[in-house]
Amino acid sequence: MIAFVRGQVAAVTLSSAVVEVGGVGLDVMCTPGTLAGLRIGQQAILPTSMVVREDSLTLFGFADEDEKQTFELLQTASGVGPKLAQAMLAVLSPDDLRLAISGDDVKTLTRVPGIGQKGAQRIILELRDRIGAPTGAGRSTAAAVPAAAWRDQVHQGLVGLGWPARDAEKAIDAVAPEAGEMPDVAALLRAALRTLSKA
Repeated sequence: MIAFVRGQVAAVTLSSAVVEVGGVGLDVMCTPGTLAGLRIGQQAILPTSMVVREDSLTLFGFADEDEKQTFELLQTASGVGPKLAQAMLAVLSPDDLRLAISGDDVKTLTRVPGIGQKGAQRIILELRDRIGAPTGAGRSTAAAVPAAAWRDQVHQGLVGLGWPARDAEKAIDAVAPEAGEMPDVAALLRAALRTLSKA
């Protein structure tokens, strides 16, 4: 299995990054928050988890080891596959997930596209004793970006998660006052997702 990749970022798309490792471009699926911290032409180290299926080999990349371990643990709950686990980490940080699961917070979990009331209750029941306590560590991908760029990155992230472009624009307008001079894309993306889940 591939534990991590280190190399130059060759490309960044809505849902993945291509990292050049030893002359080979590896397509690594990442959350919008992780992608926001990557820059084309710069070196990156991404902890990874490989998901093997009959018809595919998919490499998922993460901001840090904590995010990777949370991703792998989430998939041990029935009904949670890699795509849903990644969506959960796109909406909630590992600590937010620990708080929601250990605190029986169904409402927070249902903010994730694809998780309903029953699904959230099942995840809480199956993972409550194994998820652990919040570590207090923030996301290492909380990279500040120029004010003009954050809107586009958040928009791409929301559309990549399945929201219509028009709804994404409204959510971005709603969270724009939180951006400040050095916007934190991952935090703004989570705020926009919260706005959309309330609508």
